Amino acid sequence: MALNAEESGRLAGLLSEHAERVTQRWTEIATGSLRGRLSQAELRRQVQELHRSMVEAGRNGVFDLESESAGELRAVLAELSRGRARQGFTATETAVSVYAVKDVLLELMEADGGDASLRDYVAFSSLVDQMGLFTFESFVRTREGLIADQAEQLLELSTPVVKIWEGVVAVPLVGTLDSARAQVVMERLLQTLVDTGSPYAIIDITGVPAVDTQVAQHILKTVVAARLMGADCIISGIRPQIAQTIVALGIEFGDIATKASLADALRHVLRLSGAANARRPPRRES
Repeated sequence: MALNAEESGRLAGLLSEHAERVTQRWTEIATGSLRGRLSQAELRRQVQELHRSMVEAGRNGVFDLESESAGELRAVLAELSRGRARQGFTATETAVSVYAVKDVLLELMEADGGDASLRDYVAFSSLVDQMGLFTFESFVRTREGLIADQAEQLLELSTPVVKIWEGVVAVPLVGTLDSARAQVVMERLLQTLVDTGSPYAIIDITGVPAVDTQVAQHILKTVVAARLMGADCIISGIRPQIAQTIVALGIEFGDIATKASLADALRHVLRLSGAANARRPPRRES
């Protein structure tokens, strides 16, 4: 909804003439929806920025939120939305802070009376509705970005690669192993193998509730990728229920070493590393 030049001028004049009253009442009305979760000083600062941006946009002729002249107002609304999203406010609480100006405009225009004031209020109200919708959309985009970042951080935390001792790393898996998580496991394991030069890697699935064909394929791909890097993988945590499921599904792990527990896998790696060290020729004294 765009205001024509005359309507824009009247809105800018109304907001400018009663600037102190508008910002004061706007802050008071918005405060009720925030339940004390934002300081009065911070809320008043946000309201004053919105008020100033609306006045500037109204003085530039046709007041259209999508126009270039309303760029500063859009920036202020977007910043308000991003800040509220990061602070944990809801989309409704954020939008209500914008919609509160409608009550202030109604109070001012009721005092003037007349059909012209009623028509102006309808036009102003539609513009504020557009501002509220823009705020809501900006809030949702920010919140979706925050959720995506948090999901990525949780994914990284849920796939640790631990260096047990020199030459041995372990990947303790807990929970369901889907495609996205399997990719992270593979990337982190390969990077750790490169950083540490470890020849052995233990993939522990004790915390994986169930192993189906998809999970098995993810594990096998990780093992193959590690082998291409020159590391042998041992799969531990093969419980009786998982072993029965693997047999029933006809899943073949081939020549990959599997152990019932992490302790068994560690003992197996100790034997392998001990045999490898025994085969190494003694270092000659210079």
